[in-house]
Amino acid sequence: MWAAIKARLRGSRDSAPESAPPTNVTTQPKSAASAAPAAAKEEYFTEGFLGTRVKEARLEDVLDELEIALLESDVALPVVERLRRDLKKELAGRKLRWGVEVEDAVKGTLEASVRTILARPPVDLVAIVRAQQPKPYVIMFVGVNGTGKTTTVAKLAGILRDQGLGVAIAAGDTFRAGAIEQLLVHGERLGIKVVRQQEGSDPAAVAYDAVQHARARHLDVVLVDTAGRQHTNENLVEEAKKIRRVVAPQMTLFVGDALSGNDVVEQATKFQASLGVDGLVLTKMDADVKGGAALSTIYVTKKPMLYMGVGQGYGDLRPFDPEWMVRRLFAEGEAS
Repeated sequence: MWAAIKARLRGSRDSAPESAPPTNVTTQPKSAASAAPAAAKEEYFTEGFLGTRVKEARLEDVLDELEIALLESDVALPVVERLRRDLKKELAGRKLRWGVEVEDAVKGTLEASVRTILARPPVDLVAIVRAQQPKPYVIMFVGVNGTGKTTTVAKLAGILRDQGLGVAIAAGDTFRAGAIEQLLVHGERLGIKVVRQQEGSDPAAVAYDAVQHARARHLDVVLVDTAGRQHTNENLVEEAKKIRRVVAPQMTLFVGDALSGNDVVEQATKFQASLGVDGLVLTKMDADVKGGAALSTIYVTKKPMLYMGVGQGYGDLRPFDPEWMVRRLFAEGEAS
Protein backbone atom coordinates (compact mmCIF):
# COMPACT_ATOMS: atom_id res chain seq x y z
CA MET A 1 0.00 0.00 0.00
CA TRP A 2 2.72 2.47 0.98
CA ALA A 3 4.59 1.93 -2.28
CA ALA A 4 1.57 3.16 -4.24
CA ILE A 5 1.06 6.14 -1.92
CA LYS A 6 4.74 7.07 -2.03
CA ALA A 7 4.81 6.97 -5.82
CA ARG A 8 1.82 9.28 -6.04
CA LEU A 9 3.15 11.71 -3.46
CA ARG A 10 6.52 11.91 -5.20
CA GLY A 11 4.82 12.45 -8.53
CA SER A 12 2.81 15.28 -7.04
CA ARG A 13 5.89 16.79 -5.39
CA ASP A 14 8.00 16.59 -8.53
CA SER A 15 5.34 18.42 -10.52
CA ALA A 16 5.19 21.30 -8.00
CA PRO A 17 7.81 24.02 -7.48
CA GLU A 18 9.99 23.43 -4.45
CA SER A 19 10.74 26.10 -1.89
CA ALA A 20 14.41 26.55 -1.00
CA PRO A 21 15.52 26.40 2.62
CA PRO A 22 16.85 29.58 4.20
CA THR A 23 20.55 30.23 3.96
CA ASN A 24 22.96 29.15 6.68
CA VAL A 25 20.68 26.26 7.68
CA THR A 26 22.06 22.74 7.63
CA THR A 27 19.60 20.43 5.95
CA GLN A 28 19.10 17.02 7.52
CA PRO A 29 19.92 14.23 5.07
CA LYS A 30 16.79 12.74 3.56
CA SER A 31 17.80 9.22 4.49
CA ALA A 32 17.88 10.11 8.18
CA ALA A 33 14.39 11.55 8.05
CA SER A 34 13.05 8.59 6.10
CA ALA A 35 14.54 6.18 8.60
CA ALA A 36 12.65 7.72 11.52
CA PRO A 37 10.19 5.21 13.00
CA ALA A 38 6.47 5.89 12.93
CA ALA A 39 6.33 5.83 16.72
CA ALA A 40 8.56 8.91 16.71
CA LYS A 41 6.49 10.84 14.18
CA GLU A 42 6.60 13.92 16.41
CA GLU A 43 10.25 14.20 15.40
CA TYR A 44 9.04 15.23 11.96
CA PHE A 45 7.65 18.49 13.34
CA THR A 46 9.04 21.54 15.06
CA GLU A 47 7.65 24.46 17.00
CA GLY A 48 10.84 26.46 16.48
CA PHE A 49 11.67 29.24 14.09
CA LEU A 50 13.39 27.05 11.54
CA GLY A 51 11.31 24.73 9.43
CA THR A 52 8.71 24.83 6.69
CA ARG A 53 4.99 24.91 7.10
CA VAL A 54 2.89 22.74 4.80
CA LYS A 55 0.84 25.12 2.69
CA GLU A 56 -2.89 24.51 2.57
CA ALA A 57 -2.85 24.03 -1.21
CA ARG A 58 -0.01 21.49 -0.92
CA LEU A 59 -1.84 19.67 1.88
CA GLU A 60 -4.98 19.37 -0.24
CA ASP A 61 -2.88 17.99 -3.10
CA VAL A 62 -1.34 15.45 -0.73
CA LEU A 63 -4.76 14.42 0.57
CA ASP A 64 -6.15 14.01 -2.95
CA GLU A 65 -3.19 11.89 -4.05
CA LEU A 66 -3.46 9.87 -0.86
CA GLU A 67 -7.15 9.19 -1.47
CA ILE A 68 -6.52 7.92 -4.99
CA ALA A 69 -3.63 5.70 -3.90
CA LEU A 70 -5.65 4.22 -1.03
CA LEU A 71 -8.63 3.47 -3.26
CA GLU A 72 -6.31 1.81 -5.77
CA SER A 73 -4.94 -0.30 -2.90
CA ASP A 74 -8.42 -1.73 -2.15
CA VAL A 75 -8.97 0.47 0.88
CA ALA A 76 -12.71 1.02 1.35
CA LEU A 77 -14.06 4.55 1.19
CA PRO A 78 -14.98 4.81 4.91
CA VAL A 79 -11.38 3.91 5.78
CA VAL A 80 -10.02 6.37 3.22
CA GLU A 81 -12.11 9.11 4.78
CA ARG A 82 -10.89 8.21 8.27
CA LEU A 83 -7.23 8.22 7.21
CA ARG A 84 -7.69 11.46 5.33
CA ARG A 85 -9.20 13.12 8.42
CA ASP A 86 -6.37 11.87 10.60
CA LEU A 87 -3.74 13.13 8.20
CA LYS A 88 -5.32 16.55 7.81
CA LYS A 89 -5.64 16.93 11.58
CA GLU A 90 -1.99 16.01 12.05
CA LEU A 91 -0.46 18.13 9.29
CA ALA A 92 -2.70 21.19 9.07
CA GLY A 93 -0.91 24.26 10.37
CA ARG A 94 2.16 22.36 11.58
CA LYS A 95 5.76 23.03 10.66
CA LEU A 96 8.08 20.34 9.33
CA ARG A 97 11.70 20.26 10.40
CA TRP A 98 14.17 21.08 7.65
CA GLY A 99 15.13 17.96 5.75
CA VAL A 100 11.85 16.21 6.57
CA GLU A 101 9.71 15.76 3.49
CA VAL A 102 5.96 15.65 3.48
CA GLU A 103 5.97 11.95 2.58
CA ASP A 104 7.91 11.18 5.79
CA ALA A 105 5.30 12.89 7.93
CA VAL A 106 2.51 11.27 5.92
CA LYS A 107 3.97 7.81 6.48
CA GLY A 108 4.40 8.31 10.22
CA THR A 109 0.86 9.63 10.62
CA LEU A 110 -0.68 6.88 8.49
CA GLU A 111 1.15 4.16 10.40
CA ALA A 112 -0.20 5.52 13.67
CA SER A 113 -3.74 5.68 12.27
CA VAL A 114 -3.56 2.15 10.87
CA ARG A 115 -2.31 0.80 14.19
CA THR A 116 -5.30 2.39 15.89
CA ILE A 117 -7.70 0.79 13.40
CA LEU A 118 -6.12 -2.65 13.75
CA ALA A 119 -5.94 -2.49 17.54
CA ARG A 120 -8.45 -4.92 18.99
CA PRO A 121 -8.33 -6.92 22.21
CA PRO A 122 -6.67 -10.26 21.33
CA VAL A 123 -8.94 -13.29 21.14
CA ASP A 124 -7.39 -16.41 22.69
CA LEU A 125 -9.62 -19.00 21.05
CA VAL A 126 -7.88 -21.95 22.70
CA ALA A 127 -8.46 -20.48 26.17
CA ILE A 128 -12.08 -19.69 25.30
CA VAL A 129 -12.72 -23.25 24.14
CA ARG A 130 -11.07 -24.72 27.24
CA ALA A 131 -13.20 -22.56 29.51
CA GLN A 132 -16.49 -23.51 27.85
CA GLN A 133 -18.98 -25.32 30.06
CA PRO A 134 -20.92 -27.33 29.16
CA LYS A 135 -18.96 -28.63 26.23
CA PRO A 136 -18.68 -28.57 23.29
CA TYR A 137 -17.88 -25.05 22.10
CA VAL A 138 -19.46 -24.66 18.65
CA ILE A 139 -17.96 -22.51 15.90
CA MET A 140 -19.83 -21.94 12.64
CA PHE A 141 -18.01 -20.79 9.50
CA VAL A 142 -19.72 -18.65 6.85
CA GLY A 143 -18.58 -17.08 3.59
CA VAL A 144 -18.96 -17.25 -0.16
CA ASN A 145 -17.72 -19.99 -2.47
CA GLY A 146 -14.05 -20.09 -3.33
CA THR A 147 -12.64 -18.29 -0.28
CA GLY A 148 -10.97 -21.35 1.24
CA LYS A 149 -13.56 -21.77 3.97
CA THR A 150 -13.54 -25.58 4.05
CA THR A 151 -9.74 -25.68 4.08
CA THR A 152 -9.73 -23.08 6.87
CA VAL A 153 -12.01 -25.33 8.93
CA ALA A 154 -9.50 -28.17 8.57
CA LYS A 155 -6.53 -25.93 9.40
CA LEU A 156 -8.18 -24.61 12.56
CA ALA A 157 -9.13 -28.14 13.54
CA GLY A 158 -5.45 -29.07 13.35
CA ILE A 159 -4.45 -26.07 15.45
CA LEU A 160 -6.96 -26.91 18.18
CA ARG A 161 -6.01 -30.59 18.11
CA ASP A 162 -2.34 -29.68 18.53
CA GLN A 163 -3.31 -27.75 21.66
CA GLY A 164 -4.69 -30.96 23.17
CA LEU A 165 -8.35 -30.22 22.49
CA GLY A 166 -10.87 -32.79 21.32
CA VAL A 167 -12.29 -31.71 17.95
CA ALA A 168 -15.13 -32.79 15.68
CA ILE A 169 -16.02 -31.35 12.28
CA ALA A 170 -19.54 -31.08 10.87
CA ALA A 171 -19.59 -31.35 7.07
CA GLY A 172 -22.46 -28.89 6.72
CA ASP A 173 -21.87 -28.03 3.07
CA THR A 174 -24.20 -30.74 1.83
CA PHE A 175 -24.75 -29.05 -1.52
CA ARG A 176 -21.28 -29.99 -2.72
CA ALA A 177 -20.21 -33.62 -2.58
CA GLY A 178 -16.70 -32.33 -3.15
CA ALA A 179 -16.81 -30.36 0.09
CA ILE A 180 -17.76 -33.47 2.08
CA GLU A 181 -15.03 -35.52 0.44
CA GLN A 182 -12.53 -32.72 1.00
CA LEU A 183 -13.25 -32.69 4.73
CA LEU A 184 -13.12 -36.47 4.93
CA VAL A 185 -9.60 -36.39 3.46
CA HIS A 186 -8.54 -33.69 5.90
CA GLY A 187 -10.11 -35.55 8.79
CA GLU A 188 -8.23 -38.73 7.91
CA ARG A 189 -4.92 -36.86 7.67
CA LEU A 190 -5.50 -35.02 10.94
CA GLY A 191 -7.05 -37.90 12.86
CA ILE A 192 -10.23 -35.89 13.47
CA LYS A 193 -13.78 -37.18 13.22
CA VAL A 194 -15.86 -35.67 10.40
CA VAL A 195 -19.61 -36.05 10.94
CA ARG A 196 -21.49 -36.16 7.64
CA GLN A 197 -24.62 -37.26 5.88
CA GLN A 198 -25.43 -37.79 2.24
CA GLU A 199 -25.22 -34.98 -0.29
CA GLY A 200 -28.39 -32.89 -0.14
CA SER A 201 -29.10 -33.68 3.50
CA ASP A 202 -30.27 -31.04 5.97
CA PRO A 203 -27.13 -29.14 7.09
CA ALA A 204 -28.73 -28.34 10.44
CA ALA A 205 -29.19 -32.05 11.06
CA VAL A 206 -25.51 -32.66 10.28
CA ALA A 207 -24.51 -29.94 12.75
CA TYR A 208 -26.83 -31.40 15.38
CA ASP A 209 -25.34 -34.89 14.93
CA ALA A 210 -21.83 -33.46 15.29
CA VAL A 211 -22.71 -31.72 18.55
CA GLN A 212 -24.30 -34.90 19.92
CA HIS A 213 -21.22 -36.87 18.89
CA ALA A 214 -18.98 -34.39 20.69
CA ARG A 215 -21.10 -34.49 23.85
CA ALA A 216 -21.11 -38.27 23.94
CA ARG A 217 -17.32 -38.38 23.61
CA HIS A 218 -16.61 -35.34 25.81
CA LEU A 219 -14.97 -33.43 22.99
CA ASP A 220 -14.14 -29.76 23.43
CA VAL A 221 -15.15 -28.13 20.17
CA VAL A 222 -17.24 -28.63 17.04
CA LEU A 223 -16.39 -26.79 13.82
CA VAL A 224 -19.38 -26.44 11.50
CA ASP A 225 -18.65 -25.95 7.82
CA THR A 226 -21.49 -24.45 5.78
CA ALA A 227 -22.32 -24.13 2.11
CA GLY A 228 -20.57 -21.21 0.47
CA ARG A 229 -23.30 -18.71 -0.18
CA GLN A 230 -23.63 -15.28 -1.63
CA HIS A 231 -25.05 -12.95 0.97
CA THR A 232 -27.94 -12.26 -1.44
CA ASN A 233 -29.00 -15.93 -1.62
CA GLU A 234 -31.99 -15.90 0.70
CA ASN A 235 -32.50 -19.68 0.74
CA LEU A 236 -28.97 -20.40 1.87
CA VAL A 237 -29.03 -17.55 4.37
CA GLU A 238 -32.20 -19.02 5.89
CA GLU A 239 -30.44 -22.38 6.01
CA ALA A 240 -27.58 -20.85 7.97
CA LYS A 241 -30.07 -19.26 10.34
CA LYS A 242 -31.59 -22.69 10.90
CA ILE A 243 -28.17 -24.09 11.80
CA ARG A 244 -27.82 -21.28 14.35
CA ARG A 245 -31.21 -22.10 15.87
CA VAL A 246 -30.47 -25.81 16.09
CA VAL A 247 -26.93 -25.81 17.54
CA ALA A 248 -26.61 -22.23 18.91
CA PRO A 249 -22.93 -21.71 18.02
CA GLN A 250 -20.95 -19.66 20.50
CA MET A 251 -18.95 -18.12 17.67
CA THR A 252 -19.57 -17.39 14.00
CA LEU A 253 -16.51 -16.70 11.86
CA PHE A 254 -16.60 -15.05 8.46
CA VAL A 255 -14.00 -16.41 6.04
CA GLY A 256 -13.06 -14.12 3.17
CA ASP A 257 -10.49 -13.92 0.40
CA ALA A 258 -8.07 -11.01 0.85
CA LEU A 259 -7.49 -10.90 -2.91
CA SER A 260 -11.12 -10.02 -3.62
CA GLY A 261 -10.57 -6.41 -2.62
CA ASN A 262 -13.61 -4.39 -1.67
CA ASP A 263 -15.88 -7.35 -2.43
CA VAL A 264 -14.75 -9.01 0.80
CA VAL A 265 -15.72 -5.88 2.74
CA GLU A 266 -19.21 -5.94 1.27
CA GLN A 267 -19.53 -9.68 1.89
CA ALA A 268 -18.50 -9.38 5.53
CA THR A 269 -20.87 -6.47 6.08
CA LYS A 270 -23.83 -8.33 4.58
CA PHE A 271 -23.11 -11.54 6.50
CA GLN A 272 -22.84 -9.56 9.69
CA ALA A 273 -26.20 -7.93 9.01
CA SER A 274 -28.02 -11.13 8.08
CA LEU A 275 -26.41 -13.74 10.34
CA GLY A 276 -24.21 -12.00 12.87
CA VAL A 277 -20.43 -12.37 12.77
CA ASP A 278 -18.13 -12.55 15.80
CA GLY A 279 -14.76 -12.61 14.09
CA LEU A 280 -12.90 -12.66 10.80
CA VAL A 281 -10.51 -14.98 8.98
CA LEU A 282 -8.93 -13.80 5.75
CA THR A 283 -7.19 -16.21 3.42
CA LYS A 284 -4.43 -15.58 0.86
CA MET A 285 -2.97 -12.78 2.95
CA ASP A 286 0.51 -13.73 1.77
CA ALA A 287 -0.48 -12.97 -1.83
CA ASP A 288 -2.29 -9.70 -1.11
CA VAL A 289 0.29 -7.07 -2.10
CA LYS A 290 -2.15 -4.19 -1.59
CA GLY A 291 -3.38 -5.05 1.89
CA GLY A 292 -6.37 -2.74 1.83
CA ALA A 293 -8.99 -5.48 2.11
CA ALA A 294 -7.85 -6.68 5.52
CA LEU A 295 -7.62 -3.16 6.92
CA SER A 296 -11.02 -2.26 5.51
CA THR A 297 -12.81 -5.38 6.70
CA ILE A 298 -11.65 -4.85 10.27
CA TYR A 299 -12.59 -1.17 10.22
CA VAL A 300 -16.02 -1.55 8.62
CA THR A 301 -17.21 -4.59 10.61
CA LYS A 302 -15.60 -3.49 13.91
CA LYS A 303 -14.84 -7.19 14.46
CA PRO A 304 -11.48 -8.74 15.36
CA MET A 305 -9.49 -10.78 12.88
CA LEU A 306 -8.61 -14.05 14.59
CA TYR A 307 -6.55 -15.78 11.92
CA MET A 308 -4.94 -15.12 8.57
CA GLY A 309 -4.19 -17.66 5.86
CA VAL A 310 -0.67 -17.34 4.48
CA GLY A 311 -0.29 -20.58 2.51
CA GLN A 312 -1.73 -23.99 1.72
CA GLY A 313 -0.26 -26.07 4.54
CA TYR A 314 -1.95 -26.88 7.84
CA GLY A 315 0.57 -24.66 9.60
CA ASP A 316 -0.23 -21.70 7.35
CA LEU A 317 -3.23 -20.50 9.33
CA ARG A 318 -1.72 -18.09 11.82
CA PRO A 319 -3.07 -15.84 14.56
CA PHE A 320 -3.55 -12.34 13.20
CA ASP A 321 -0.59 -10.10 14.00
CA PRO A 322 -1.35 -6.36 13.64
CA GLU A 323 2.36 -5.49 13.54
CA TRP A 324 2.92 -7.97 10.71
CA MET A 325 0.10 -6.24 8.88
CA VAL A 326 1.54 -2.76 9.49
CA ARG A 327 4.99 -3.83 8.29
CA ARG A 328 3.46 -5.33 5.15
CA LEU A 329 1.34 -2.27 4.40
CA PHE A 330 4.23 0.15 4.82
CA ALA A 331 7.05 -1.87 3.30
CA GLU A 332 9.32 0.14 1.06
CA GLY A 333 9.44 -0.88 -2.57
CA GLU A 334 8.23 -0.08 -6.01
CA ALA A 335 4.54 0.56 -6.48
CA SER A 336 2.85 -2.31 -8.23
